[in-house]
Amino acid sequence: MTRKTAQDFAPEVLKLFDQYVHGLLSRRGFVQGAAKYTAGIVAAEAVLAELSPNFAHAQQVSHTDERIRATYIEIPSPQGYETVRGYLVQPVGRPGRLPTVLVVHENRGLNPYIEDVARRLALEGFIAFAPDALYPLGGYPGDEDKARALFPQLDQTRTRADFLASAAYLKLLSRGNGKVGVVGFCYGGGMANFLATQLPDLAAAVPFYGAHPPDADVARIQAPLLVQLASNDERINADWPRYEAALKRHQRAYQAYVYPDTQHGFHNDTTPRYDQAAAALAWQRTVAFFQQHLRD
Repeated sequence: MTRKTAQDFAPEVLKLFDQYVHGLLSRRGFVQGAAKYTAGIVAAEAVLAELSPNFAHAQQVSHTDERIRATYIEIPSPQGYETVRGYLVQPVGRPGRLPTVLVVHENRGLNPYIEDVARRLALEGFIAFAPDALYPLGGYPGDEDKARALFPQLDQTRTRADFLASAAYLKLLSRGNGKVGVVGFCYGGGMANFLATQLPDLAAAVPFYGAHPPDADVARIQAPLLVQLASNDERINADWPRYEAALKRHQRAYQAYVYPDTQHGFHNDTTPRYDQAAAALAWQRTVAFFQQHLRD
């Protein structure tokens, strides 16, 4: 079966799907709205199924790959939810201390796509740690709709503290070189921006289409930023000029790329919003950025 792309769907349907994914529209609201651009309610339900993640498309690196060692660990987070559970992936056969990267998921918790991103980073010679923000609520439930419904129940003050604790864990990791980078997607992109405002010793941050911090916090950013944006992402891009102006005003180091003809979530290879060429280029830039700023 030919894999569908964003071009196979009406732009209005993609906008509705983005609202649905981010909790701004109910499933019923999506179906009723999409039915105006399809052959009715039944067809709209089918479109929603087509747009939803298919994790069989996502795996690029097997969890049993002999070049990596992957395990689930728990670390303390006294200022957060007490305990963070996450997916730690380390390269095998790489001598010396290695740079570390914190991987932050979308608003569905630690799903197979994000675990695969962590494994991809390990193959590039980084130690990657991907926490599951949903762990206090039982962890990623294995269903994207259930995960999305759980996410608003989190106390974001405590969740942010959990990610701060995760960065501190990587900073002191015995096999690490003391340099920590962060990459995040959607919700995780916003978290990457947040961590850059909170951690003066963060070595690099790569937010993919994430919410931007307030102007008052931008002055605290010390880490170089690699900002990755989709061209057809009105919700995130509307605030980008303000953020960029603040970065320039405070003379922060940043690079920004807007990928033409792409949708929010273009790096996520489980849905039709995935853009293979843009995702590959963005990933190449991400790895090169981390190689530049995290290596000794």
